[in-house]
Amino acid sequence: MNRFLGLLVRLKWLGLIGLLGSVIGNAYLRKFWLFFLLGLVEIFINLSASRQSVRQLFSYPLIWFSHRFSLPTKENYAADTDFILPFRGQWYVANGGVDKKTSHSWHVWPRRYAYDFVMIDESGKTHSGSGRELRDYYCYGQDVLAPADGEVVSMACNHPESRAYGDGRIECRAKDIRGNYITLKHNEKEFSTIAHLMLGSLTVTLGQKVVRGQAIAKCGNSGNTSEPHVHFQLNDGKSFFASAGLPVRFKNVLATGNGKMHPAEYISKDQFVKNIQPGLDFLHNRTQD
Repeated sequence: MNRFLGLLVRLKWLGLIGLLGSVIGNAYLRKFWLFFLLGLVEIFINLSASRQSVRQLFSYPLIWFSHRFSLPTKENYAADTDFILPFRGQWYVANGGVDKKTSHSWHVWPRRYAYDFVMIDESGKTHSGSGRELRDYYCYGQDVLAPADGEVVSMACNHPESRAYGDGRIECRAKDIRGNYITLKHNEKEFSTIAHLMLGSLTVTLGQKVVRGQAIAKCGNSGNTSEPHVHFQLNDGKSFFASAGLPVRFKNVLATGNGKMHPAEYISKDQFVKNIQPGLDFLHNRTQD
């Protein structure tokens, strides 16, 4: 059934023939405009995710007014919390940065400063084999760490994982574009979210306090995604959809630049990144118990 619905969604692009028909004045080709109606199928396939997109759109005036018509930037906002990367080892920044050129989604204000992280091999691939199996992906099942001390204020853990096709196609089998996720409250104005987590991998509960470097879940492929990766973002409110994105300042993180790894507070797309001492705080706290 999912394959059939996916085929219907792709058929909507036949509507472009209708555009050609209008240009050359061919009445028969103009009828292909009707194929664009199949785009409605995409909305009804996942009404919950569609409602989230609408909610996000209507949040813009609130975000705009609450920030007095000036959204947070690296220049006018410095986070009170120092963050580490939410994983161990070296990963690749597939998407994200602190300026318009590198931004994950510059015009989507809640996700303006979000990041997508993957693991890649020497040939630049994120997976072995065909990439049609989730276990083909190098980052799938890797531990996800708390990026800073905080409290779990929102989470979901029962969403199914989306299929991976190996060709960039996006699927969302969950009723939430985040899929399985964890939102941490670090202070009254800083909330981080890690999304697309593996089904059944979350090791925390609502209201639980976590410390920086603590393993809290595993990398998965749930929600609106084309392949396994870690989605990480910081907002000035609990809502993933109705609060402004904040630039993330990292501590004890290395990033590539001019062919070498160097300390970096801010990272961006196409860099390799890793923590200098991943999990140090958590290990230290455990020894004190």
